[in-house]
Amino acid sequence: MKLGNFSSRGCKISLVSTPPQVAPLREKEERNWLPLALAAAVVLSIVAVAILLSLKDARGKGAVTPINAPQDSYAGSLALTGLAMSESANLAGGKLTYLDGHIANTGARTVTAVTVQVLFRDYAHEVAQNETKSLKLIRVREPYIDVEPVSAAPLKPGDAHDFRIIFDAVSADWDGAYPEIRILHVETK
Repeated sequence: MKLGNFSSRGCKISLVSTPPQVAPLREKEERNWLPLALAAAVVLSIVAVAILLSLKDARGKGAVTPINAPQDSYAGSLALTGLAMSESANLAGGKLTYLDGHIANTGARTVTAVTVQVLFRDYAHEVAQNETKSLKLIRVREPYIDVEPVSAAPLKPGDAHDFRIIFDAVSADWDGAYPEIRILHVETK
């Protein structure tokens, strides 16, 4: 019998047995822990820095000038008048609070620096915020108000100048009344 081009006598087919295809058992794949360890180290470093900075801030806030700190002996020769307050939004979405006024040197020395204590009170007349700031003189008003330290334009005897004190934040407990300003330190020459 002839099948196609093959003859029944000339074709030999051997039986080939192949085992079923089974995935070879692989040893458990080792995980590369280096990227995970590096990421954990970076996160821990960031947390440590944040904690250290918050502790530093807490220590700095604990060193607030006491309310009963003595005023500078030359403070009586500096008259602060014409106080006015205003607010504006900053680029970060918060608001800045400004305390403007007029300072006059009625003494006999030239003033090169003034440090003031500003006390914001709450509705119970308790201190809600205690800030110690350097007084800055208003240099120009147009196109915007620019300030400079007193040392840039010292106040000679008889001189008067407008000033501005800037607050990044004011306590939510503040009663809205004008704060108390005390002159703590005056540098003269």
